[in-house]
Amino acid sequence: MTENTQTNSAPKLRFFGLGKVLPFLAAHKKLYFTIILSVIPVMGCSTVLPLFQKYAIDNFIANNTLDGFVPFAVLYAAMIVFSCALDFVSSYSCSKLELCLLRDMRRSAFNHLQTLSVSYFNVTGVGKIHARVMSDTSSIGSVIAWDSYQATSNFIYVVTALAIMFTLDAILTLCVLALVPLSIPVVIYFHKKQTKYNRKVRETNSLITGGFNEGITGVETTKTLIVEEKLDERFFGHTGEMKKQSVRLGHHRSLFTAITSFIVSAAVAIVLWYGGIITVKGVIVIGTLSVFMTYAQGIVESVQFVADAVSDLVTIKVNIERYTALMETRTDVKDSSEVVEKYGDSFNEKRENWEPLIGDVEFKDVSFKYPDGDEYVLEHFNLKVKQGTTVAIVGETGAGKSTLVNLVCRFFDPTDGAVLIDGRDARERSVQWLHSNIGYVLQVPHLFSGTVRENLLYGKPDATDAEMQAAVKSVNAERIIERLGGYDSQIGEGGNTLSMGEKQLLSFARAILANPAIFVLDEATSSVDTITENLIQRAIDTLMEGRTNFVIAHRLSTIRNADIILVVNDGKIIERGSHDELMRKRGEYFDLYLRQFREETVQKSL
Repeated sequence: MTENTQTNSAPKLRFFGLGKVLPFLAAHKKLYFTIILSVIPVMGCSTVLPLFQKYAIDNFIANNTLDGFVPFAVLYAAMIVFSCALDFVSSYSCSKLELCLLRDMRRSAFNHLQTLSVSYFNVTGVGKIHARVMSDTSSIGSVIAWDSYQATSNFIYVVTALAIMFTLDAILTLCVLALVPLSIPVVIYFHKKQTKYNRKVRETNSLITGGFNEGITGVETTKTLIVEEKLDERFFGHTGEMKKQSVRLGHHRSLFTAITSFIVSAAVAIVLWYGGIITVKGVIVIGTLSVFMTYAQGIVESVQFVADAVSDLVTIKVNIERYTALMETRTDVKDSSEVVEKYGDSFNEKRENWEPLIGDVEFKDVSFKYPDGDEYVLEHFNLKVKQGTTVAIVGETGAGKSTLVNLVCRFFDPTDGAVLIDGRDARERSVQWLHSNIGYVLQVPHLFSGTVRENLLYGKPDATDAEMQAAVKSVNAERIIERLGGYDSQIGEGGNTLSMGEKQLLSFARAILANPAIFVLDEATSSVDTITENLIQRAIDTLMEGRTNFVIAHRLSTIRNADIILVVNDGKIIERGSHDELMRKRGEYFDLYLRQFREETVQKSL
């Protein structure tokens, strides 16, 4: 499955796609109207000021007198101060609007990402997600806040200036307007070209972001494998492609700006030519020609601003497409409207309606294939797991041991059949209800940036200090707290100040603190040393009592006492039974056990 195929439908973009982001703008309509309302008098002043120029030329310069100059100067200065004050309000409001839009779009995107299923993150790189949430929203917010202001203000100026020009000399004004239709095919042509190249730029930017992220997060692997040169070559290739496509985009933007400037500048030339002729003939006075020149120059600049705004709108069309594609992506695992109504969703939980979870799990005629796969990995699978039962899932690396666990946790829903929790289809109750009753300890633990206390409280936000201490003690992790200097000690990004074994112990304590009805241990002791494993294993044996447990096992010696052992090969369950039953069958489990037993014996003898 790709990102695009997860959407209900391809985004239909109109008016550069701005309709998709208008809801964010509508949330700040008062601020936006403040900008627009301040623009009108600012542009009014800008169009009136040239008339002061005309008055000064015709009355003071032409007549060689300063009579009435003082009130004229005071009024002129007052208009400039008034215009500057409103311009400050507009600029401040634009900055605030941009920041508000960035905040809202990024919050919305981050919240939406929390609702997506595991499969989305399996097939979508971190770089692509990061580019959509950060880079694309930055471009969109900037253009909406600033370019809309610039386009509106300059449009008002052009309309007002032309209206005044018509009152002064209609023929001269029409000469200026005669060249406007020439710009239409130019805009259409460059609109298509800029969209094409900007899309390539954004795609390459995602690759650069992803490569940069991999280079930083995988720095230890990079150095131990000595692949710095290879990664550098790949990154160099991405940045080179980015430069090539950006140059092409800049080339077309520059051409668009230059051609537009030429067309409008031709209008200024016409004003100079024809205006000079009729001024010599006495049809208009020199002050009027001066005003025409000022307005023509202002229109040149305003049309240039509008052209740039159109170019920016073309540019963010691709950003909006990408952001919209993310926001229209639908999760593979979604609660029905009836379930949401009763149990709430990720951000509006209705815990008062959540029933207690006992821990009975049943796979009822379950068939399943991954969303991006073609073959079934489970077909008509049936299994009843009573509360308090321990199910171990074993097999070679890559055999597909996580499939059953993914279904129990509702990271995926069955293709056919149903997974029953306490006798009811898991889809009849919310994902949040189920996840709040599951303790999941991963093979590679993940801790969040912050303190030990904050990480433990993710398991139970209202836990007391005594409960935290009991959870830590149950996995023999007190020494970690002592070494760090207490529960309020920082553990670094992803817990990078801790060893793998220490991170595993704290993640286990976090799961225990939640007191779940179902425990899922995904090879939870495979990344720790033997001493730490023994400490955890003793805690596991005690904490599993009375709970339903699913254990993905790496070391088979740790699951000899499991009630049910499922042997997985090539994504399918080929054997099931207790340890003794499977050993008597002398099948796949028997071979795995003996092979691992020999390996462990050899290691101990070394």
